[in-house]
Parts: sequence; structure tokens; C-alpha cells
Amino acid sequence: MSDLGSEELEEEGENSLGEYEGERNEAGERHGHGRARLPNGDVYEGQYEFGQRNGQGVYKFKNGARYTGQYLKNKKHGQGTFIYPDGSRYEGEWADDQRHGYGVYYYVNNDTYTGEWFAHQRHGQGTYLYAETGSKYVGTWVHGQQVGAAELIHLNHRYQGKFLNKHPVGPGKYVFDIGCEQHGEYKLTDVERGDEEEEEETLANIIPKWKATQITDLALWTPTLPEKQPSSVGPGPDETLGEEGVPEMEEEVQALSDGFEGELDLRPGEEDTDAWELSSEIDQASTVVEEEEARQAELQD
Repeated sequence: MSDLGSEELEEEGENSLGEYEGERNEAGERHGHGRARLPNGDVYEGQYEFGQRNGQGVYKFKNGARYTGQYLKNKKHGQGTFIYPDGSRYEGEWADDQRHGYGVYYYVNNDTYTGEWFAHQRHGQGTYLYAETGSKYVGTWVHGQQVGAAELIHLNHRYQGKFLNKHPVGPGKYVFDIGCEQHGEYKLTDVERGDEEEEEETLANIIPKWKATQITDLALWTPTLPEKQPSSVGPGPDETLGEEGVPEMEEEVQALSDGFEGELDLRPGEEDTDAWELSSEIDQASTVVEEEEARQAELQD
């Protein structure tokens, strides 16, 4: 995701003094409170120290952008608010003229990012709220991208797992408000490409596809997503199966596994009525997941 047209305005006319009204020190340097109009039309009003912007000040750009906050040796440093020409806004910490530390970015489409920044980019732990859908990404960012352990929260369900290049990858699970979890894995698959496309574009054309494996009751989420350990409890003395019962049990397990893939044909009125109802609810929830992912992809593009 980008800043949606916002541009960072680095040059503030520091090489031209322009007109100045305000306090000076004994050496004649701008020192204390003052107001300067630069030759390029920008205006700064605030604190100076030894000829440089230092302390609290307001810098108004001729194109409508504005910074209100702290300066250190002519650079934005400390707490400050930058309003960009397109109307987007950043409120938070700055270091060496860059967004750095903790801050909130309000995008022009009403999306918001709240979290950590490093060298002008979203980096660390942060939350991105998608205004159009109400969904939000809560987790790790690396150099502006959604990478690492995170949770993607939707209206009536959420996905917990790991992300890479804005897409979920590897093992994870969907947690539904109806009271169950769908475990599975996002696997990378190639998208059909034309012969004229170059090989280096291969990674950009790989998208993850969800493969469900099982459905369980709700459980607490841990970022490490440990694999489910096999049960150590064996059958009781009265439950021991003979050799004749093994094939029959394997058939039941296979049928249940197929049911998780949406292929189990259960109907109300049979002995598995509850399982059918749960399967029906999961099918509906899975449809919601697909719709949410489609909308999410459009927003990220």
C-alpha cells in the first residue's frame, strides 16, 4: 500500500533565508521566536536557535501542505503533525525529517494506520483499518509491507496466521463467530502467464490459495501457531478394535476428512444432523471469507 498520492516534501528552502521578522542573538543570528517568508513562497513561524529552526514551529508550504510540531537543527524531530496536499495526515513522532517512532496516518480514503514507523515506513507492530469494509490488519510490518505473524479481523470472522507481501501464507486458521475454527494452510500457486512475460515477474504472479484441513472448537490464539499434537490417550479396554474394525474406522475417518473439503453429503433427518448444520454454517462462512478476500485485494491494489 502507498500513501495514496501523498508526497513527502523534503525541501523547505533551507538554502535561502528570505525575509525574516523576529528575535536575534548578539551575533545577529535568528534566535528565539520569529517569522520567515522564504523566496519559494513557503512560510515558517516558530522557534529559532543559532540561525536554525529549533523547537516548536509551523511550516506552511505554498502548495497547501503544513507541518506543525518540533524541530531540531532545521529538521522535523520529535512530535509533529504533517498535513499533505491530498488531505491525508500523519500525527506522531519524527526523527531526522522522517516519520520514525509511533504515529497515526490518516489516508485520503479514510483508512488509518496506527503503530510503529521506521525511516518513513510502517515498520514493527501496527494496525491498518480498512474504512470501506471495517476489516483491520493487526500485526507485523516490515519496510511498509504486511510481513510476519498477524491477525486479519473481519465483521464476523478473523484469520490468524503469517503474512508475506500482503498475502497470508503457510499454516493458519479462520475463527468464526458461530463458535468454531477452520484450520488449514495457504499454499502458493502460479497464475497463468503469457509467453511474453519475463521470468523475474514470476514472484509477483504467485498468489496463495486456502486449503482447509479440519474444523475444531474455539481455542486461544498463540502467535507461534504450534502444530496440533496427536492425542496420547488410547482406547479403553472395552473400546479396543480388532483387525476387522480397522478398515471400517479408516472409512469413517476418510468420510469425515472429505466432509471438511465440502464434499460430505449429509442431510437433516439423518443421525449426523448437527454435523450437517455445522458444515452448512462453515460453507456460508467460507463464502464470506472469499468475498472479504476479493474486496481486500481490490483495496490493496
